[in-house]
Amino acid sequence: MGTIQSGHDRRSLSTCCRHLHLPPAAGELTRRGFLGGLGGAALGSAALAAASEAQAAATRPAAGGTLPAGKILRVKPVLVYQLCKRVEKSSWRNYGGSITQDGVDQEAARIKTELEQLRGEAEFPIEVLPVATAASADEVKPVAASDCDVLLVYALSGLQAWLETLAGSGKPNILFVRYRSGPFYLWYEIAHWRFLRKNVDEFGEPNMDVDDVVVDDYGEVLWRLRALYGLKNAKGTKSIALGGLAPYSEPAGKNGPTHVKEIWGYDVQVVPTAEIEQRLAKARSDQGVMSQVQRLTDEFLAQPNLTLQTDRKFVINTFVALKVFRDILSETGGTNVGVAHCMGSLITLLDTTPCLVLSILNDEGITAFCHTDYSHTPPGVLLRWIAGKPSWVCNSHFPHHGIMTLAHCAAPRRMNGRDFEPTKIMTHFESDYGAATKVEYPVGQAITAIIPNLRCTKWYGFRGKVIGSPAYDICRSQMDVEIDGDWRKLLHDMEGFHTLVVYGDYLREVGYVLKKLKIGWENVSENA
Repeated sequence: MGTIQSGHDRRSLSTCCRHLHLPPAAGELTRRGFLGGLGGAALGSAALAAASEAQAAATRPAAGGTLPAGKILRVKPVLVYQLCKRVEKSSWRNYGGSITQDGVDQEAARIKTELEQLRGEAEFPIEVLPVATAASADEVKPVAASDCDVLLVYALSGLQAWLETLAGSGKPNILFVRYRSGPFYLWYEIAHWRFLRKNVDEFGEPNMDVDDVVVDDYGEVLWRLRALYGLKNAKGTKSIALGGLAPYSEPAGKNGPTHVKEIWGYDVQVVPTAEIEQRLAKARSDQGVMSQVQRLTDEFLAQPNLTLQTDRKFVINTFVALKVFRDILSETGGTNVGVAHCMGSLITLLDTTPCLVLSILNDEGITAFCHTDYSHTPPGVLLRWIAGKPSWVCNSHFPHHGIMTLAHCAAPRRMNGRDFEPTKIMTHFESDYGAATKVEYPVGQAITAIIPNLRCTKWYGFRGKVIGSPAYDICRSQMDVEIDGDWRKLLHDMEGFHTLVVYGDYLREVGYVLKKLKIGWENVSENA
């Protein structure tokens, strides 16, 4: 099976498909695995500080390494079939091959081999459970009740009711049918009109649609599994709101927090400003902590492709704040953090802006965003898990001439999930104070951009290409992006305010997830 190379664009899976006896994939893929861990226990004395930093270093990636992975996606394959007995002068057999038990057994063994190859190609963790075979309703039912995240259904033959039982299991189903890769599957012929449309002209299957059916192509299976891996890890996020809720989401901030709890299963915990202040005071009074902070500041500023253009004290204050933020995340089990009043009272409290703190946390695998807003948090978290790379929340600007400018002061530097982009550490623009990142983005870099509306009911997405990293008098990290698609439609239809950016093209994965959650989706690049 061919190797899917790492990088920022989609790669061809034609080699993979040839080795699996499939036609070449029509699309190309991206990806690198990401996320999950968090380092940093509480710092108290000098000894505890060193121990904490050692623990943190063990879970934070080194430059050039990949970031920690998330929870494994458990996939249960099932081969559904029905054996036929010859009856003279009668239509006794279904469409397709493998009509003997030996043929079914050979097909099940082949599926096992193919999925082991696919698992080896995936850049996110997959566990492939033993292949089940089901030739009756009684055999289908225990498969539907399997302890897994996804049912991968090989619909060789069998009854419609069996597929409906699997689809109604409450788990995502991917229906795989063979055409050229052989043996020919009955459900390649009838999946559309009999299973999805229930023998009429309107779709009637409540749990699946045409996007859940794959013909021959394991590349098509892989990106769907990637999307479901992202969904599994995005759901149930423990989100820490530092300083309270300060959302853009409507109405009056109630929609966002309610939405993430009901739709995404978030556990939102608010940490009051007074508690942050107490933790900062304790850290600053601990000589062991401050000694460790000085060392970390020296190591940070010695990194290649990094230029300091603000006062060093702001970087020192950043690492004090970083210690406090990490402690809170470690103690609560949080994997997402937002900061309220990041351009106001928090600056006085931290004696720096939180921009660089958030940048470093994102580079370590935590989703850390300006504002405690739950309209832009879910797309940022989902992109992080799907892409295996940090996601960047930024301000949108007016689309024009096929271009959109995106900017914010808390940009991650490890945008490809491995390596640091060249970066200047500057003041936060609006306050001209503290420490923020100005990241330089490579021209030609492909990106996915997601713009959620404020009501948390619809997301807008486009594929873009970086055409410059300007230095306008706006938030420090800036990219001018050429929109691939109908930019005028985006101009007229766009809602919301913040944009979420990640390197690579993941629009199909995002759209697949949003359909499962019944969140609206407009892909401006769909026909580009």
